[in-house]
Amino acid sequence: MQLHSRLIKAGYGVGCFVGNALLAMYFKCGNMEEAHNAFEEMEERDVVSWNTMIAGYARHGFGKEALEVFDTMRKTSTKPDDITLVGVLAACSHSGLIEKGVSYFYSMHHDFGVTAKPEHYTCMIDLLGRAGRLDEAVSLMKDMPFEPDSTMWGALLGASRIHRNSELGRSAAEKIFELEPENAGMYVLLSNIYASSGKWRDVDKMRAMMYERGVKKVPGFSWIEVQNKVHTFSVGDCVHPEKEDIYAFLEDLDMRMKKAGYISATDMVLHDVEEEEKEHMLKYHSEKLAVAYGILKIPPGRPIRVIKNLRVCEDCHTAFKYISAIEGQLIILRDSNRFHHFRDGSCSCGDYW
Repeated sequence: MQLHSRLIKAGYGVGCFVGNALLAMYFKCGNMEEAHNAFEEMEERDVVSWNTMIAGYARHGFGKEALEVFDTMRKTSTKPDDITLVGVLAACSHSGLIEKGVSYFYSMHHDFGVTAKPEHYTCMIDLLGRAGRLDEAVSLMKDMPFEPDSTMWGALLGASRIHRNSELGRSAAEKIFELEPENAGMYVLLSNIYASSGKWRDVDKMRAMMYERGVKKVPGFSWIEVQNKVHTFSVGDCVHPEKEDIYAFLEDLDMRMKKAGYISATDMVLHDVEEEEKEHMLKYHSEKLAVAYGILKIPPGRPIRVIKNLRVCEDCHTAFKYISAIEGQLIILRDSNRFHHFRDGSCSCGDYW
């Protein structure tokens, strides 16, 4: 905000180059309102301006808003390009707008003169996979005019996790391991699929495979800024100076969540241990610690902004929906894949993540 004010005072805040940079900055910070205001204040806009708005809304799960921007763009003299359509398809995928996405994909060459590239196919595989239309996603991959890359197989693996399809997940993972043998995230994702199905021998095999190949799991960290100071949390963090207050608050919050209907996603724990131990392991994930600290320190009415270096787990995603309703605060989480806005018991992704 301070940077934006200085640019406006200096007369640089309304042109395309600076304006586009401001849009990108606000979206990366999760500040949707300021991004919208900055866009409205721009005296001139180019295709990058429109694409930044569409992609920004898409990444935050605001598919309806992204498509509204796209519809407005089509009424101007600015012609949509291939990047525009990637943003549009991503918006449909991340918001569950399945039929709209399918329609745009199959009509974009006729309507906009855009030939489908690998990025567009990846969006479609992701879209169909999230919707549970796994057979269609596989067929699309087979019919493509080029070989699937690791990103496409990753989208299919992610869809297999959502819909608990371990066989398809195994096939997709094998392709990824051929292309990116050191991608630790994919090993963990397949392990999650096996764990959710109770296939503990397969989980052990994945662990052994990672060890043999020298692949190490990336540790998860979460960050939150409070009073101009960044606080870092890891799972089961014991070094934060206010850890006792954080843990006590989480215990109380956990009881309130359970009274509201929350059930821990213990099937995602990658260890064959008792249910009580699984719940304990889930309770102190880094993002939960960061959110708890934010609630303790940030005044009511202000959003809690947390960044995580890995993808948010299913249990934390569910927990944050309950927490947002119980505490009445907006929680904005930026993970390695996208943004999640938790408000009043729901997430902007519509659980399409």
